[in-house]
Amino acid sequence: QVQLEESGGGSVQAGGSLKLSCAVSGYRYSKYSMGWFRQAPGKEREGVATIESNGSTNYAESVKGRFTISEDNAKNSLYLEMNSLKPEDTAVYYCAKKPVGWADFGYWGRGTQVTVSS
Repeated sequence: QVQLEESGGGSVQAGGSLKLSCAVSGYRYSKYSMGWFRQAPGKEREGVATIESNGSTNYAESVKGRFTISEDNAKNSLYLEMNSLKPEDTAVYYCAKKPVGWADFGYWGRGTQVTVSS
């Protein structure tokens, strides 16, 4: 059974930093995509950043230059380092994973709250 669990959320002031972690267990495919998504109150969930098993990364325009996605395969962990946080970054952040070839991310964590105050 594939399980993902996020941690590292919290409350910070604008301009501050947070690092989110996602621990993955039970995943057996060697090729995959992993990503961070977020959902703010009253808004649809949006993609923040993704990383492929070949190391390539993609970022939403709104976070480019501020957020960095990375992974530690030895620890089966995914990370999102967030700098220069803005109030509009406030959301529940989710990590997700899928095998290459799947149309949608099929494995999700429960989310961690990030609140940025002005």
